[in-house]
Amino acid sequence: MVKFSVKDLNIWFGQIHALKSVNIEVEANEILSVIGPSNSGKTSFLRMLNRLNDLYPNFKMSGSLEFDNKDIRKIDIESLRKRVGMVFALPLPLPLSIFENVSYGVKMHGIKNRNKISEIVERSLKQAYLWDEVKDRLSVTAFKLSGGQQQRLCIARTLAVEPEVILFDEPCSGLDPISTAKVEEAMLKLKKDYTIVLVTNNVKQAARVGDRTAFFLSGELVELDKTEKIFTAPNDQRTDGYIRGKFG
Repeated sequence: MVKFSVKDLNIWFGQIHALKSVNIEVEANEILSVIGPSNSGKTSFLRMLNRLNDLYPNFKMSGSLEFDNKDIRKIDIESLRKRVGMVFALPLPLPLSIFENVSYGVKMHGIKNRNKISEIVERSLKQAYLWDEVKDRLSVTAFKLSGGQQQRLCIARTLAVEPEVILFDEPCSGLDPISTAKVEEAMLKLKKDYTIVLVTNNVKQAARVGDRTAFFLSGELVELDKTEKIFTAPNDQRTDGYIRGKFG
């Protein structure tokens, strides 16, 4: 089943042609790793999937982008961003308790029952592999958590509103190896119930968790294939060069 279908997608920010005739499909319940050097277009592509690029006043697009066979521009923006959640590179906990961080979006969407909210908070923290570390201090400010814990808290906050897709924009860029491993473990478990698109500058991370991998360069999708194929026998020499660290 295809969650996103992108056809001949071009986007511009003013005079900058950020994505050039991109064609790609994102399948349900897969982890799609997106790799490429800086200014390759990978984050611009990611932000298309929940229309964050719309926030830029000089943004333009051509081509088509469908989510569940519907033009993404015709989907109510709040509904879209509930269904397509996003976790950013730097953890951004709210200045609230751990419990209130996770329950914030749930309450915003109208759920008032305290028992129901508590169930959602516990489930989301478990899915983010954080529950065992914080279950006895849910009333403590989120700022008391380590960086890795804060990132998993942000994942739990995203999961609490029950999206269908989770977009990860370099979620481990500031984390130590142990925290990175926990985030990756959470991703691998989550793909059973969610579709995941992961933008990462860490090619080893892409290899570890991706079912398929897309390589972007200068706004173009150079290659898309099963991750094992991309990392062992890519079709394009530029892909091979990037993976081997010859540029980027």
